Amino acid sequence: MVGARLKIFVVTAIATLAGSAAQAADYSPPPPPVMIQPPPQECCDNWYLRGFVGYGVTNSYKLDYQTETNASLQFNSNADIGFVGGAFGYDWNNWLRFDFSAEYRAKSRVYALVTYPPSGVDEYQGYLKSWVFLANAFVDLGTWNCFTPFVGAGIGGAYNSLVDFVDVNPNGGYGFGRNPSEWHTAYALYAGLGYNVSKSLKIDLTYRYLNYGSITDTVDCNVTCTHDTFKFGNLISQDIMLGLRWTCCETTPQPQQPRSVYTPQYAPPTPLHSRG
Repeated sequence: MVGARLKIFVVTAIATLAGSAAQAADYSPPPPPVMIQPPPQECCDNWYLRGFVGYGVTNSYKLDYQTETNASLQFNSNADIGFVGGAFGYDWNNWLRFDFSAEYRAKSRVYALVTYPPSGVDEYQGYLKSWVFLANAFVDLGTWNCFTPFVGAGIGGAYNSLVDFVDVNPNGGYGFGRNPSEWHTAYALYAGLGYNVSKSLKIDLTYRYLNYGSITDTVDCNVTCTHDTFKFGNLISQDIMLGLRWTCCETTPQPQQPRSVYTPQYAPPTPLHSRG
């Protein structure tokens, strides 16, 4: 009787151990950890294009007549200028941006009247035009109801040309300028207001103070006379600009994927069957 109970105990223990091993085998191994990938970044994130047109008031030129010190000079400039340009730039963050701009400033008329003692008179007229290239930095001062005021500064160069500058002497003499073109340093100060039409398109209304150097020309006479040299210096323009700014390739942030949580599958133990 004791031997039979011992046999039943041994068989029961072996069956229990076998059932535990089978139950452990029913647990699948944990999956590999889920790697959260950051949202894909486009090659041109934060880059923008800017186009603008404007009108400049430029009647503050300084004109030096460099030929005769005893001559008197009257100078009139009807040099209000229309201009058009474009820029490409980069939004460094939500308040600081940089761009490089290029613009063409159309022809504007310049006029000078020189009188010599006792009764000599010379009239001069011509046209000034320029290309201006600037590296600019802007600070956005915050956004309220889609409006963003900003300030900025720029530095670069101007390629100035004086064309068809001629002596139209009413006394019969005349002469022709040399149509010079010169590079000079240029700099600018900005203050403006932007409006967010959409997330990627903005309208800018900007005031700009621009100094774009000088230009010098010599008028060669067709008769016996002194070659007259003029320097148009202190080329300053008070500009009003209207522009569009488009942010390229702006992407929508991707939502993060939830992490997988491993839940083991429970398998009920195999029922035991005893012998005898």
